[in-house]
Amino acid sequence: MGRRTLVFGSVGVAVVVAGVLAAVFAFGSSGGTQASSTVTGADRVATLLDGIPQQGTALGDPSAPVTLVEFADPQCPYCGVWERDALPDIVDGYVRTGKVRVVFDGLAFVGPDSLTALRTALAAAQQNRFWNVLELLYENQGTENTGWVTDSLLRDIGAAVPGLDTDRMLADRSSAAVDGLITQANTTARNAGVTATPSFAVGRTGGQLQLVRVNSLTASAITPALDAALKQ
Repeated sequence: MGRRTLVFGSVGVAVVVAGVLAAVFAFGSSGGTQASSTVTGADRVATLLDGIPQQGTALGDPSAPVTLVEFADPQCPYCGVWERDALPDIVDGYVRTGKVRVVFDGLAFVGPDSLTALRTALAAAQQNRFWNVLELLYENQGTENTGWVTDSLLRDIGAAVPGLDTDRMLADRSSAAVDGLITQANTTARNAGVTATPSFAVGRTGGQLQLVRVNSLTASAITPALDAALKQ
């Protein structure tokens, strides 16, 4: 399967450049919010997530017996394939039924657009709208490192998410809470032995999670591990 190889020496950039980005975010976050026809997939994402609880970067019932952790970069094209093609089957078959909760540990190593996108989604997590923003980023994913993650796109994505305060989301991108989530995800990925994105870890909720090797970007590549964990 295709995956982006991850070099952890570069992941630390996500935190190092936070101060520089804070000024950029503050400059670009003024103005109103208006939905745009340039954002695709809004109806699909709304249907996918409708009625499923979100808490931070977690999707699904907190008491679900099994947890699936996804390590991914918002700009990674292979991660985009997984989100668009495989995740809906996981959500419908396992998350919506209360069997599995999915946690996203975001990494930003492909380039600057990765970090801007990740920080924006994590800022939306402060309003429990992380998955709405993340999925719309993947639905509208551009070519790597072309500057596709613009404030205009992010405002349009924010406007397409019901109940999301877009101005607050943009302002929160440089917050300490977002810094902490990035640091935590980097540490978790490093400790788990993650070397590429997307990568996955599965286990009983509250217990030890195991990194799962998958051979395709399809739901069937991960469901055996989910089923095995559910039987434990």
